Amino acid sequence: MDCQSLDVAKDCVNVLQKKFPESKRVGRLEAMLLEAKGSWGEAEKAYSSLLEDNPFDQVVHKRRVALVKAQGNLSGAIDFLNKYLETFMADHDAWRELAEIYISLQMYKQAAFCYEELILSQPTVPLYHLAYADVLYTLGGIENLLTAKKYYSITIDLTGGKNTRALFGNLSVHVSYCTAFKRTKQGRQGQSRLAIFGVSSFGERVQAESF
Repeated sequence: MDCQSLDVAKDCVNVLQKKFPESKRVGRLEAMLLEAKGSWGEAEKAYSSLLEDNPFDQVVHKRRVALVKAQGNLSGAIDFLNKYLETFMADHDAWRELAEIYISLQMYKQAAFCYEELILSQPTVPLYHLAYADVLYTLGGIENLLTAKKYYSITIDLTGGKNTRALFGNLSVHVSYCTAFKRTKQGRQGQSRLAIFGVSSFGERVQAESF
């Protein structure tokens, strides 16, 4: 199926069906073959039937998400993922997929919630802190900018100062903050020190990557 040799895949599935007529795994392959052929309705019926027999089949749940997403139905994918996460709340990949779909629809507050869940469950993964900071920066506003700065800084700490995107993000937060809001002299000095550090670190990182 991955090679688009659907005729060969069909022959293989037929052989498996004859040898294992009651196998749910073979039934899953049959549904995936229908999906690969573009028979969306039949594939959905097959997946629904499999879930009736085993509502805790994570692979089938995810195939349903992929099915509706392939049809461009992102709202349906969101519904399926939310329903899936009600049961499998510890699935990090599902939370990340949901966050990315929300971002593609510019639903940034919902995406931020997904990244908060990921950070709570895996606080040492820099990628989640960075993505959360990006979402907060996109949302804008003084509170979101200050929080974004914190998470960019956490990403920098977790990566030993080697994440160029986080360094640039920290610098971008400073520029947006100083442009949009008037601060006290002490506040401006603090932000200036941060900017100097950000420019210096970002420049050193870019220079290092160019060699």
